[in-house]
Amino acid sequence: MEKTHLRFENENILNPTVYQDGNTVHLYYRAVRKGNHSTIGYCRLNGPLTVVERWQRPLMVPELDFESRGVEDPRIVKIDDTFYMSYTGYDGISARGAVATSTDMIHFKKNGMVVPPITYAEFIFLAAEPAGRVNENYYRNHKFYYQKRDPDKKMMLWDKNVIFFPKKLGGKLVFFHRIRPGIQIVFIDSLEDLTPGFWDEYFLNLQEHIVMDPVYKHESAHIGGGCPPIETKDGWLFIYHGVHEKNKGRIYSASAALLDLNNPLKEIARLPYPLFSPDFDWECNGEVNNVVFPTGTSLFGDRLYIYYGAADERIACASVSFSALLKELTLNKRENEK
Repeated sequence: MEKTHLRFENENILNPTVYQDGNTVHLYYRAVRKGNHSTIGYCRLNGPLTVVERWQRPLMVPELDFESRGVEDPRIVKIDDTFYMSYTGYDGISARGAVATSTDMIHFKKNGMVVPPITYAEFIFLAAEPAGRVNENYYRNHKFYYQKRDPDKKMMLWDKNVIFFPKKLGGKLVFFHRIRPGIQIVFIDSLEDLTPGFWDEYFLNLQEHIVMDPVYKHESAHIGGGCPPIETKDGWLFIYHGVHEKNKGRIYSASAALLDLNNPLKEIARLPYPLFSPDFDWECNGEVNNVVFPTGTSLFGDRLYIYYGAADERIACASVSFSALLKELTLNKRENEK
C-alpha cells in the first residue's frame, strides 16, 4: 500500500497492525499528512494480501494534549471481549505510549498514556543501579534528550512500542514497552494500577523488568517491540525490530525471538541474524532510509505474513513458513550459547 491524494494520508503511510478474523484481515495503519501530523487509517483485506475496503477518512485522530501532533504506530489485540489498541502519542516534542479500547474494532475509547510521565533525568535518578546490573546504554541518551536546538522545550522520557499480549497471564494484563536500548514488560491487574508510585517502584528495580537487551550486531544500537506476540506450543513467538549503526546511518531489521509461555521475562531463543532486512529500493530509500519495521502478523495455514513499514513511506508484507521459523528458533536457544 502507498499514500493517496487524501489529505490525511498525502505524505506517507506506514507501520500497520492487524487483527485476523478467519479469512478477513483488519489492518490499521499510521497515516501521515503533510507537516508530519499522524492519524490512524483503516482497511480490510480478503486473505493476507488483497485490499477490498479502504476508508477515505481516519479511524482515530489526535484529541488529547500528549497526542496533539499525532497518533502513531498502532498495535491491536483482543483480550477476552475487549480490543486493546496501543499506539504512540506525539505532541511535537515527546513520544509516549497510550491505549484505547473497543468492543467492535471501530469505536475506540481512549484510556490515556500507559507509560510514566517523567523526564529522562527522573528516569536516570530512579534507575541508577550498581555497575553491571543494567545495560550501560540506558544511561547514554543525553545527546538525544538535551539537544541545543531548543533548550526551553521540556522533552519527556520517550517510552514507545507498547504492545499488549493477546491474553491475560496469571489473571494480569501484560504489555511490552521500550526505553532504549532494550524491551521491558509490565504486569498489572488493571490500567488503573499505572500510578506514579507504581512507576517509581518499577524503575527502582528496572533490571527485573527487562525482557531483552541487544545481543547481536544487527541489533547493537537498540531493539524494540514489533508485532503482538503469538502463542505457540514452544513459547511466545515475538517478532521485533533491531537497529544497527553503520557509516551510512541506521539500519532497521526484523528479528525473531521465543519467550516462555508462563513467564515471558524468560527468553528461550533468539535468531542470531535478522529475519529480514532492507533490500528493495523502496525499503532502502524513503522518508527514513534503510527501514523495515514489523508491526503486525496474520497466519494462513503454515504461512506467517508479517506486515511492516518500509522506509517510513509504504506498507509491505513478507512471509515465512511458520513451522520452519519455530524450528530455526529452537536451534538457537539462548541457554545453549557460551
